[in-house]
Amino acid sequence: MKTAELTIVTDENMPALDSLFGGLGRLVRRPGRELCRDDLVAADILLVRSVTQVNEALLADTPVRFVGTATIGTDHVDLPWLERQGIGFSSAPGSNADSVVEYVLSSLLHLAGERGFDLFDKVVGIVGVGNVGGRLQQRLQTMGIEVLLCDPPRVDQEGEAGFVDLATLLQQADIVSLHTPLVRSGPWPSWHLFNAETLALLKPDAILLNTGRGSVIDNRALLAFKRQRPDVTLVLDVWEHEPEVDPQLAALCAVATPHIAGYALDGKIRGSWMLYRALCEYLGRPATIKLEKILPAAEVEFLALSLDADLLTPVRLVYDPFRDDRALRATLSLSPGQQGKAFDQLRRMYPERREFATLRVSASGVLERQLDALGFTIDNSLGQLQQTTGNA
Repeated sequence: MKTAELTIVTDENMPALDSLFGGLGRLVRRPGRELCRDDLVAADILLVRSVTQVNEALLADTPVRFVGTATIGTDHVDLPWLERQGIGFSSAPGSNADSVVEYVLSSLLHLAGERGFDLFDKVVGIVGVGNVGGRLQQRLQTMGIEVLLCDPPRVDQEGEAGFVDLATLLQQADIVSLHTPLVRSGPWPSWHLFNAETLALLKPDAILLNTGRGSVIDNRALLAFKRQRPDVTLVLDVWEHEPEVDPQLAALCAVATPHIAGYALDGKIRGSWMLYRALCEYLGRPATIKLEKILPAAEVEFLALSLDADLLTPVRLVYDPFRDDRALRATLSLSPGQQGKAFDQLRRMYPERREFATLRVSASGVLERQLDALGFTIDNSLGQLQQTTGNA
């Protein structure tokens, strides 16, 4: 296959397409949820995100020879079918994991500031300890927060040490964060893992967050549960019937967002770049473009904090989840069809958001250590310069 002849069909929401793939062939952008076989009749390469179902129905009798998904999860891709057809495949494991972790941490810190509880006194349960859950575990433990882990597939491979079963986690954790892939069969299915029975095990005043896959929670059961248990706080970024969102369930959430937890620009560009490298390898070409060359500078690059500053100040500056919450709520009075289109529009036109590490922070003492654990870049050089100038 000559690269000059390549036709690359892509999800229009993927960033940095021209910079990364423009030199490899002709780019054809399509809305990911509307991609169909007719779009692929002349395609050699298909690049998608999670909203496109990649299977025989989409690809049969097309010339597509390589599929890439700029996502961690692959439950939207029929991998056995691709393998049987000899179609190359790559995903982007870990590409937006930091973005999702920071959505969770920002949501929790905003809720703590709003409601007056101390996150450092809470026990956080993580269900699904893969790319995202593992990084969340690392940051929380570095912050000194107690963590409980539930991941039966890992227990099968590694043994029980360090893990608890789901019932124990739900009965002991103050905060439960879900990061499982969507698995419908096998020994450990996650479809409707959280149903009426499991939800009933949540502690009083628990906080439940889902940034994994919407169908991991039975949304009808969750609505009934929440009506009976108003003490439980919900933070939902994913929904069982996306792009449709149940307005009654969303109204009962403390934070409700349109599947954008992983939408920091850094993570999205990293996902595109990982697929660029995989495609170059498939084509037998050197991958010459470096990630740092295509990441733009952040709008705010440095923040000097006073001794009286709190942890929420830099977090809010980088990402305020209530911005996305307000945007989604503004669509919930629309008719179901229009609401679904608005959901996709919010994702398509998502404003620029950056990861914590793009902000260099000058701080000291406990605050410095906490910010470092959260993932900010600590840089006290400017603060020291200002102090020296002030003493001159």
